[in-house]
Amino acid sequence: MNAIIVVPTYNEAENVERLVAAVFAQMPDIHMLFVDDESPDGTGDILDNLAALPWIAGRLHVLHRTAKDGFARAYIAGFQWALARDYDLIIQMDADMSHDPIYLPRMIQASDKFDVVIGSRYLNGVSVVNWPLRRLLLSYGANRYVNAITALNVNDCTSGFKIIHRQVLENIALETITASGYSFQVELLFRAHVLQHSFTEIPIIFADRTLGESKMSGKTIREAFFMPLKLRLNRERLRRQLTQHADRQPAD
Repeated sequence: MNAIIVVPTYNEAENVERLVAAVFAQMPDIHMLFVDDESPDGTGDILDNLAALPWIAGRLHVLHRTAKDGFARAYIAGFQWALARDYDLIIQMDADMSHDPIYLPRMIQASDKFDVVIGSRYLNGVSVVNWPLRRLLLSYGANRYVNAITALNVNDCTSGFKIIHRQVLENIALETITASGYSFQVELLFRAHVLQHSFTEIPIIFADRTLGESKMSGKTIREAFFMPLKLRLNRERLRRQLTQHADRQPAD
């Protein structure tokens, strides 16, 4: 299928060249879109130079945004860019090399049968490398908390490594998503769940970044706590709104 990887970036100059090389070594024909929020470290310029290389021309794209207004808005801009260009599969990956492209072929194969395929850190116990215990407990506990509140029944609700069919993104009304931080991952899955789209998880080993700095903040953690409660309280209203929105979408 016609697939594109969407990667938001902010100050990832140390990682993007390695990521591009690793992805295209694994899948030479895939397309990539980087959504850069005017990184002051020159990430956007590095990506522009990569996109101009003859061997990669036409498969690597860069979307420059002039405002840094959150991880979620960057992803939504990237999704909308991909939908406007008729890609069938949209793939989420982080820029920091924590998601190994070696899993892409298996995940794409699974997308033949499922609407959303999640690269899961917690499907077979805990498969995380180089995280301090505090962060691991926070992430694992957050996923248990999200499931308890939302009934998503997904082991890794907060995974940033996913494959999503275009129809899912068309149906869930991207422009109305309210999350700004990493709870965007939960809201996206919850909206797909409300519309009864199908999920599966593929086990991955997640290796924490070795270069650059994490973007996690106190605001992000607070939003992650309150978002599941908000989604549960508004479930029926959201279901009605999304059902009406999905009914207005053209059939594939």
